[in-house]
Amino acid sequence: LIVGLNLQTRPEEIYRALIEATAYGTRKIVETFADCGIEINDLVAAGGIPRKDPMAMQIYADVLNRPVKVAATTQGGAMGSAIYAAVAVGDYPNVQAAVAAMVPPASVVYDPIPENAEAYEPLYAVYSELHDWYGRGGSNVMKRLRAIRAGRKRGN
Repeated sequence: LIVGLNLQTRPEEIYRALIEATAYGTRKIVETFADCGIEINDLVAAGGIPRKDPMAMQIYADVLNRPVKVAATTQGGAMGSAIYAAVAVGDYPNVQAAVAAMVPPASVVYDPIPENAEAYEPLYAVYSELHDWYGRGGSNVMKRLRAIRAGRKRGN
């Protein structure tokens, strides 16, 4: 759902809004974990985007209002598999020990910029309201639109 588009909206504004939306979604996930008693100590971003898009990573740090580390490895999935394999064959007593020994420190850390983090707070509040309204039953308009669109694709 993109809210607030008009004829003057530029493509780069849409791109930024999409990055912000994924950062808001990540924050919602982190907060949900915390609400369920699961503490998140570190946020580590892996893959191509964290290595190629510093603006996106800074937005994540600002929206989350916490540091975001960029994994030093370019093959996060392979590293995770290697860690579990090393534990499975007995090279390390547990995953934490394997991680401590096998994972290099973050290549870059993005710290939140306080004024940006503060500016994102009211925007995140609006995101949360829309998230709950459209995602948790306040309105089924998105499901109705999806059904209408699906009907058009079938030729109805």
